[in-house]
Amino acid sequence: MSKAETTSSMSTSTEVPKTRMALEEKYKDMGSTTKKSVDETNVADIKDELPTPSGWRLLVLPFTPKEKSKGGILIAQETLDRLRIAVNCGYVIKMGPLAYKDKEKFETGPWCKEGDWVIFARYAGSRLPIEGGEVRILNDDEVLGTIKNPESVLHHI
Repeated sequence: MSKAETTSSMSTSTEVPKTRMALEEKYKDMGSTTKKSVDETNVADIKDELPTPSGWRLLVLPFTPKEKSKGGILIAQETLDRLRIAVNCGYVIKMGPLAYKDKEKFETGPWCKEGDWVIFARYAGSRLPIEGGEVRILNDDEVLGTIKNPESVLHHI
């Protein structure tokens, strides 16, 4: 091949290689399929699909911490998952038919009602994974108290 042929074959090729950013396509695909986590503001949409607690049990949605700190730092997903497991505040979604009906045990009446934020022991209840998070089924006597705003309780990460 002569020098002129090599030069002409290089000049006719105007194809510029595409620059790819590492994992850019994967993150674009993941962004379109990510599901929103379930929290107290959107749980009403799926309330009918959730299990109905039997007997004296309560269905509670654990508090979901914010993904960004007050200073703007993004919190790792693994840390958020660990915090959701160990959380001790939750939103009462449903109550079983016998919850707080025992007059000997609950002389002053129910300790909470649907729509209340409650405090319970750290690993109390049975955890049930659902799409977008998890719910817990607690016994009515596992509720330690009620709270108006779950963010007022420190959630250590």
